[in-house]
Amino acid sequence: MSADTPQAVVHESARGRVVAVDSAYDTRAENRGRDVVVNASYCGVLPARFVAEHAPRGAIGVDCGIGPDGAGIAGLWFLEALGIPAATADIDTVVLGDGVEMHRSATVSRVNALAERCGVAAGMGVREAAELLLERDPVELAPSEATRRTVVDEAHGREVVCTDSIAFGLPEDRGRTVLVTAGHTGRSAVPYLRRVAPWGFICSDGGGGRDDSGTAGLREVEADGLAGATVDGRTARMGDGRSTYDDGVISAANLPARRRGVRVGQPAREAARLLASDDPKTEAP
Repeated sequence: MSADTPQAVVHESARGRVVAVDSAYDTRAENRGRDVVVNASYCGVLPARFVAEHAPRGAIGVDCGIGPDGAGIAGLWFLEALGIPAATADIDTVVLGDGVEMHRSATVSRVNALAERCGVAAGMGVREAAELLLERDPVELAPSEATRRTVVDEAHGREVVCTDSIAFGLPEDRGRTVLVTAGHTGRSAVPYLRRVAPWGFICSDGGGGRDDSGTAGLREVEADGLAGATVDGRTARMGDGRSTYDDGVISAANLPARRRGVRVGQPAREAARLLASDDPKTEAP
């Protein structure tokens, strides 16, 4: 690839092309709506704006170590909001500034929701990911439907289910599952907690808030017998239930949860298994 021909076509089908470029700024109008652009730039908001200007079918950039405030991958969600599936490559697998080599040998590190619905996943080769973005269209979902629901464990005969908000709890969760979600547990969460009424739940404390408002819901639903806990908002991504489960550390628990053994400082995945247990007969300290 030379400065005169900044785009290299590395794959082609009836739907369009996969083009490799050394910089996000080499995305062109001809890519609009048909091509997947693999670019060896970081996937921040600024490069994403240049990619989005020409609205390709999909885009893959570089995470550049992600960095403070997630700046290296912030473009993923910028592009998602504009309807463009996007992913990033792990910096440790990338020769920066070489799009062809990135396509040939790099590995995906992060994806936005649209790319995930095309089948792209972390750990996949960039070559495979680019072809999936070319050949598949993301399933269209209303904003209220754009959530994941994953059974991540089973303990004491009950499923532990990750979803991104308590608002997405289902009738079959009532009295049966442990829901691990990713919204705050302030007073606005209480109607949802009471409507869904799972066997147990873990949400986020939303960073705490003034007067511990991010955990107020825990106390309010004690009277309903609902066992729940929160994770420290600094340990898990808001809006990502799987991150609550994988990364979260318990910051607060109500009395019914403490009776099942949940304690501040536990990993969320450990607390979830405890919440799945039967209610003990003894009081918690």
